[in-house]
Amino acid sequence: METPFGLGALPTLSRSTADRQESLRTNPDRLAERWPNARVVLLDEHARTPVVEGSGTLATRKSQDFGTEPPADAVFLGEWQGTDYWSMPGRPAGETETVEMAGSWGVIEQVQRRDGEIWVDLRGYGDLLDDTSAGLFTTAQALQAWRRQAKFCTRCGSPTELIQLGWASKCSGCGREEYPRTDPAVICLVHDDAGVNGEHVLLARQPIWPPDRYSILAGFVEAGESLEGCVEREIREEVGVEVRDVRYLGSQPWPFPRSIMLGFTARADITATIVPAEGEIEEAFWVSREEVRAAFANSQLRNAGAVPTPIAGGTRQLVLPGNSSIARVMLAAWAGV
Repeated sequence: METPFGLGALPTLSRSTADRQESLRTNPDRLAERWPNARVVLLDEHARTPVVEGSGTLATRKSQDFGTEPPADAVFLGEWQGTDYWSMPGRPAGETETVEMAGSWGVIEQVQRRDGEIWVDLRGYGDLLDDTSAGLFTTAQALQAWRRQAKFCTRCGSPTELIQLGWASKCSGCGREEYPRTDPAVICLVHDDAGVNGEHVLLARQPIWPPDRYSILAGFVEAGESLEGCVEREIREEVGVEVRDVRYLGSQPWPFPRSIMLGFTARADITATIVPAEGEIEEAFWVSREEVRAAFANSQLRNAGAVPTPIAGGTRQLVLPGNSSIARVMLAAWAGV
C-alpha cells in the first residue's frame, strides 16, 4: 500500500552535533578557562571557511593563535566532545592558488587553496561536510550575516555593541537588546492527484537563475500569516494554481542571509492553467517522476565531468537544486532516488 512520502534524509544544513545551549555562552568564567583548548572556525568577508582538501572536515585553528583569552570579535558556537568551538573573521595567511570545483547548482566555481586547505562557501560545499562541520559552519555564517545588519539600534539609531559572545546586541543609546532573527520561508513540493503521492511535480524557474535551473516553489511568510496559508498564497501568486492537502515535511536553516526553510507538500489539479507571476517566475510546468529521476542521474554525470543527456528523448535539460538545499532532498524523496 502506497504511503505519503517523507523527507527520507535530514537536509544538509539541518545537521548539527554541537551543544549550543544558552547556559554555555552566558558563563564567561567557564569559557575563559577552556579557551586555551578551544578551536576556531574562520570566516572571510565572503563567508568562506577553510576545509581540509579532499575531506568533509573544517580546518579549524588553535584558539591560542588569537591570544590568551577570547577576542572581542569571537563568537561562541558550542561544545562538542569536550572541545569548545568559536568563530572569528579570518583570511588565508599568505598567497593562494586558484582551483576549480563544483559549487551551487553544479556550476564550476573558483576557490582558493593554500597549504592543503581550500576556502569554500556553505551553499556549494555544505553537503560534503560531516555533521559537526556542517552545523558549525551554518551557525557561524548565520551569526556573521546578522552581525553585519545589527550595527545600529532599530529603535533610536545609536550604535550597538555585541554581548553574550555574539548572540545579542545592546544599544549604546537606549540600552535595547536585540537577538539574531530568522525569517521563516515556506517551500512546497506540489504534485498532482494521481495516487497518494502523484505522478507529476510542479517545477519553476526565476529569471535570474542560470539556464536550465528549476526548483519547487517558495516564498516568505508574511506578518499575521500561518505557514499553511503562506503555502496556498505563494503558489497562487507565483503560478496561479490553487493547492490543497498541505502537509509539513521538515525544515532547514538557510543563512543566506537569515532564513529557515519550512518544507511542505500539497496537491493541485494538473489541468489547472499555469500563470507565471510577471518578473518573478519565468517558466513553470509539470514534470513526471521519470523526468525527475533522469535529471538526478544527469546531475551525477555532470559532477563526474560527463555530458548530460536530454530528458525523455527531448531537448529539455533540467538542472535541479544543489545538494545543500532542502528542495533537492524533497525532490529526491518524492522521486524515490
